Amino acid sequence: MAAFILVAGAYTGGWVWGEVAGRLREAGGSVYPAELTGLGGDGPPAGAGTDLERHIRDVVELIDRVDEAEIVLVGHDYGIHPVLGAADRRPQRIARVVYVDAGMAQDGASALALVPDPTVHDALAGGASAIPAPTSREGWQRWGSTEGVGDAALERLTRLAVPQPRSTLTQPLQLTGAAAALPITGVLCVANGASIASVEALVRLGDPRLQALVDPEVTFFELATGHWPMLSAPDELADVLIAAAKGDGHRVSLPTEGELPPHLQPFLLDVPEQRRERTGRVDLHLPEADGPRPAVVFVHGGPVPAGVEPTPRDWPTFVGYAQYAASLGAVGATVDHRLHDISAYPQAAEDVAAAVELVRADPRVDPDRVALWFVSAGGLLSAEWIAERPPWLRCVAASYPILVPLPNWGLTDPRFHPVAALGAADRPPIVLIRVERERPEIAVTVAEFLAAAEETTADVEVIDLPGGEHGFEAVDRSEAALRAVERAMSSVLGHLVT
Repeated sequence: MAAFILVAGAYTGGWVWGEVAGRLREAGGSVYPAELTGLGGDGPPAGAGTDLERHIRDVVELIDRVDEAEIVLVGHDYGIHPVLGAADRRPQRIARVVYVDAGMAQDGASALALVPDPTVHDALAGGASAIPAPTSREGWQRWGSTEGVGDAALERLTRLAVPQPRSTLTQPLQLTGAAAALPITGVLCVANGASIASVEALVRLGDPRLQALVDPEVTFFELATGHWPMLSAPDELADVLIAAAKGDGHRVSLPTEGELPPHLQPFLLDVPEQRRERTGRVDLHLPEADGPRPAVVFVHGGPVPAGVEPTPRDWPTFVGYAQYAASLGAVGATVDHRLHDISAYPQAAEDVAAAVELVRADPRVDPDRVALWFVSAGGLLSAEWIAERPPWLRCVAASYPILVPLPNWGLTDPRFHPVAALGAADRPPIVLIRVERERPEIAVTVAEFLAAAEETTADVEVIDLPGGEHGFEAVDRSEAALRAVERAMSSVLGHLVT
């Protein structure tokens, strides 16, 4: 078995790998937990020059001391940055690089770009020389989900954690490309918001930054736990690392030649074609009717990388929904908003607000009868409309929505927390399509929203789709799927005419 070098994330040293290292040794592996300068354990203390480069050298020096011919280099969280830097300098020694719930570090970018905790960004902007480690579960939760970490493990994590030197987070990672062809495995922690399904969905959108993930040397595993699997699921993580060293794991694939990706598959309903007009970011699908008509504005999810063609308002699902609304006598509106990455929710919210105003100003629309229908990650954009319901908003609908920001997103702005919005006094009625086979990281947000809705006695109609999956309208032609869409549209239009 190859040797394992384990590099811990922010605030932690080699000690954090204790149980995983023991399991790997029992299986016959050689294990070397890295001690990075300034991060506790047996490593040297931090000095004025402790930066990412120092941590890269720490890992390189450890590689040079290892006798085994092949090394599996494992990085958790921040640790992937020194791992990649070291692999770039010793590629001939590395058999595989394993990302454990770590972001896709980029050449020329700092680790800070992948840090979800906003308090870290604020502290560094204020000139802090080091970032104190979190002192509570809530503080650790801002860095990543603590799902599965027991109280005793959390107490030990907090007690042994040390401050993270500033320059380890702010110094850009510099790579030559020497390790670009090395085999890679990603270990995704579902409770922290990552899953194989979400990776595949992003790859199939055509994001050029992710096309390398379809290489046969790239594999994935999922763990049903939070951001610290070495504490919450050490046995499972060790098993995954052993399998990764063998080249096992799920491989992401693109559609075969001539096969459409899911988001471009035809809408599940055959709808009579209606007139369509485009103004800026907004398309209006117009019914054959006299006088101003109620309107439904459909809001897509994401992130959808900039430059993806066709854009969401031309995807069959959104065209289908808008045409369906128009065929039933309402104006269907779709909008291309700028949710190109997680940090872009404020821009997306501006685009949706502008689209709503454009729709309401059109003389063919009754400005006092409008519904908003949010899809997938667009669900977070519903919060403002629920919290401060304008008098013309008759209904909010949501299809397989994300209703709580995922833990690894670092999205703390209350404008994008629909659960918190349920405390408002004048909430609109809500129609929610829930799919049985929802991605686990999303299903938990729907459950939290519905629990809060019950506590606040919010008017929420849940339309369940047995066997349904995320984005079902493009892949499911079952009678149950047809009925779910018909029932949801009927309910939304019913709110518009009352």
